[in-house]
Amino acid sequence: MLYERRRTRNTRRRKLGCFQQALLTLVHLRKNEMFSQLGAGFGISQATAWRYVDEALDVLVSWVPGLHEALTGLGEGDHVIVDGTLIPTDRVRADEPYYSQKHRKHGMSVQVIARPDGTPPWFSRATPGRTHDLTAARAYQGAGATFRTPYYRHREQPPHYQQFNRDHARLRAPGERAFAQLKAWRLLRRARCSTRRISTIIQAVHTLLTCNYPG
Repeated sequence: MLYERRRTRNTRRRKLGCFQQALLTLVHLRKNEMFSQLGAGFGISQATAWRYVDEALDVLVSWVPGLHEALTGLGEGDHVIVDGTLIPTDRVRADEPYYSQKHRKHGMSVQVIARPDGTPPWFSRATPGRTHDLTAARAYQGAGATFRTPYYRHREQPPHYQQFNRDHARLRAPGERAFAQLKAWRLLRRARCSTRRISTIIQAVHTLLTCNYPG
């Protein structure tokens, strides 16, 4: 994929070959290395390391499916799990839109659609951390009145409410597994980059997780 990008732009002769560029990008995503460290490790400048990673991310993002494409193949009666998580970021306390009261930290909110086996066919764009999960989910077309959410204050409710919440928690487990796969990439455990870049990184990692690319 990187070779094709270079070929179409007639930029095949570079200091790093396609394999090294791909490896550079994987190191950045997996280990959350800073660009100065990446450049030193691969014998290139910090600015060149940034450009190489940025190009590789764009290539990966180009293969991410849209929401409707991701849900293709679901039959009547099938279900998916919709859940949200926070990608922590380095933000100052004054950045109120990015502060999540639920998690007590700054970050970006991300929604996932997961299949019952934990496979994540789709991740949403990242939104400021204070956005409620259900509010974020309903922002995407196709999210109607079909959400099943737990009962709140269930200890004050009848026993069948408590049983419903236990059943609901078991059904939500695949969503947690999907996020565990996402956060295995250390960059998404605490992002140091611009908040505008987090969506791109998530979509690129999604391609790597689900192999949505030729071959």
